[in-house]
Amino acid sequence: MTGQEIKRKLFVLDTNVILHDSQCLRSFQEHDVVIPITVLEELDGFKKGHGDINYQARAFLRVLDELTGDVLNGQGASLGQGYGRIRVVWKQGRHERIKQAFFQDSPDHRIVGTALELSDHEDRPVVLVSKDTNIRMKAKAFGLVAQDYIRDKVESVDKLYTGKRRVEIEEAALDQFYDNGHAVPAETVPVDPPPVPNENLILRSGAKSVLASYDESKKEYHRVDKTRCYGITPRNAEQSFALHALVNTEIRLVTLAGKAGTGKTLLALAAALHRRSEYRQILLARPVVPLSNRDLGFLPGDVHAKLDPYMQPLYDNLAVIRHQFDEKSQEAQRINQMLELEKLVITPLAYIRGRTLQRTFFIVDEAQNLTPHEVKTIITRAGEGTKIIFTGDVNQIDHPYLDALSNGLSYLISRMTGQSIYSHITLEKGERSELADLATALL
Repeated sequence: MTGQEIKRKLFVLDTNVILHDSQCLRSFQEHDVVIPITVLEELDGFKKGHGDINYQARAFLRVLDELTGDVLNGQGASLGQGYGRIRVVWKQGRHERIKQAFFQDSPDHRIVGTALELSDHEDRPVVLVSKDTNIRMKAKAFGLVAQDYIRDKVESVDKLYTGKRRVEIEEAALDQFYDNGHAVPAETVPVDPPPVPNENLILRSGAKSVLASYDESKKEYHRVDKTRCYGITPRNAEQSFALHALVNTEIRLVTLAGKAGTGKTLLALAAALHRRSEYRQILLARPVVPLSNRDLGFLPGDVHAKLDPYMQPLYDNLAVIRHQFDEKSQEAQRINQMLELEKLVITPLAYIRGRTLQRTFFIVDEAQNLTPHEVKTIITRAGEGTKIIFTGDVNQIDHPYLDALSNGLSYLISRMTGQSIYSHITLEKGERSELADLATALL
């Protein structure tokens, strides 16, 4: 074994890494990769179905089949020039230390056992890669190196683009927004560093201030006023910025992040109803949590009865808007008609996959429970005239294999910042009620 080979690490992959990213094999550069036979056994149970994890399982097995050709010997197969090798370890990982620690046999224990066997015989670092925190902890208890799969993780939540900032400017520059109307040339309002497309600014000079958004195509700032949308009026600067982006037809993709009670979903729905004439349909969807558990058979009733508890928060937001008007008013009646005619549809996200959405105002709630691949899959469903809004709280993850850095919403914000048809705003101030704000602060 040469010195160069000794420096190579050996990465052992857990099943959930593959279900998270079917293209993960080339994420390990020159290092070698091992797939325990138990992982292939688990993938066999996921290959049938229409969910994202089923797609990932099928895609990975096809990639592995192409890489290995007709025969896969003990040396494995090359992953390509500049990459390591891939091999499947068939020996079940019932390591003696595993038998002593765990009374029950399970796929998780076999995978950890496989990593232990390899570490006993390999003259190089062996690393178990898993999205499952508990498996990583078990591996570490045996002295193994265990890591999360971080290819699509953002660097830091604290460094994530917020879509807004405060800037002190000269009073003469600020007065332009009062004297010249809503649009002011960017060159006359120096901002350091320069804004990215659709960035929102709170421009201040002494006691005076103006809300503005940067239009990259016209190289100018647009004044942002409080815009009432279907009975909903923004209560703070962040909500004003959000509604400005939501009703802007030039912006095709919007992300709204923030804690519960900041108004993310409510604002998106109000904007959709405000712009209803420009879209064929308004869709509100959210993942059924946990996302990977698509079997709802244990719940009583038909499919609607099973799913209604998951969709209820969306109906609650719709009720808030409806209650802004008299029950017999035209606005309230219009909402009822749109529901009856399916111009306004509330549905689980799983029912959206595979469709092409034309002229649709599409709101995806609880987007922090989506993987980066699922977010990409949703956006690629967008046809002509479609606008997509993702809302969520990156610090409130319900998915067992995602966190604040690896979820689809964080990933989307980090990758889309600076694009001309994209806008983001992080909402920080809760507006649900004084009691809700007090509980958030103290409990």
